[in-house]
Amino acid sequence: MQLIPTEDAEWAAVVSYHAWVGWLPLAVLPCAAILAGSVWPPWELMWVLALSIYLGLKWLSWWRVRTHLQHAAWRSFAYLVAWPGMDARSFLDARHGVQPPAGRNWVQAFFNTTLGGFLLWSVARAVPARLPLLQGWVGMLGLIMVLHFGTLQIVSLCWLSLGVDAPPIMSSPLRSRSLSEFWGRRWNLGFRQLAHELVFRPVERILGVGPAGFLVFVASGLIHDLVISVPARAGYGLPTGYFVVQGIGVAIERSSAGKRLRLRREIRGWIFMAIFTAGPAFWLFHPPFVQTVMLPFMRAIHAL
Repeated sequence: MQLIPTEDAEWAAVVSYHAWVGWLPLAVLPCAAILAGSVWPPWELMWVLALSIYLGLKWLSWWRVRTHLQHAAWRSFAYLVAWPGMDARSFLDARHGVQPPAGRNWVQAFFNTTLGGFLLWSVARAVPARLPLLQGWVGMLGLIMVLHFGTLQIVSLCWLSLGVDAPPIMSSPLRSRSLSEFWGRRWNLGFRQLAHELVFRPVERILGVGPAGFLVFVASGLIHDLVISVPARAGYGLPTGYFVVQGIGVAIERSSAGKRLRLRREIRGWIFMAIFTAGPAFWLFHPPFVQTVMLPFMRAIHAL
């Protein structure tokens, strides 16, 4: 089989005759989860939806590049079942050289996991029951620390130690100097990679950079609405609204006024980023989700 390593060839694969095989799980699995949603309590439906979307995107990311790189079969298997990132090209390509992780990275990852577990199973329990939203938010923070900044970081370090190009999906987001840097180079890089390839690139060719970037935020919002609002059966549109605000914020900081105010540099950029990401966070994880989904989940895992 002829190998076609160019980006144009990758995009051609999306519209090729067999492209539907790559998209099929992403179309079928979430729909099946929604149709069977009455079988599970809301918190279980949340995880089933999240897993179905993840598996669909995972398969699609692998399907698009599987024939464009010569690679050992074990790399495909490991990418599909043992790595949460979405950059199949880097993971499969044995020619990518990587630096072994420093010891401090291991320490940080295990510290984050421990801290997250403490927040989830100890601090949240200490919050008075009359403050259920605070209980839920403490629990969510702990869960994010355990998963995104802890366990998944450890998985990344293991692969890097084996010479596989699998960088952490979180890259010190609090060090961001701008909103663009936060979303584009530091937060959930797995989704960012796939969104760039599936949404940004094709739209950018037609409408330009600005509209393409904004539609990436809209797509992210719709996915979060599916995972957050559908199980809660309330708050529809709020997660999408949150990401629309992020798109507006990026447009502001890239505008002529934003450049004059230096909203992408130094402390001003960090403050601008913090206001836009944290300020409307109650739209993203809205109260119905916290009360209907998160708190029952925390009780199920004995965090409350």
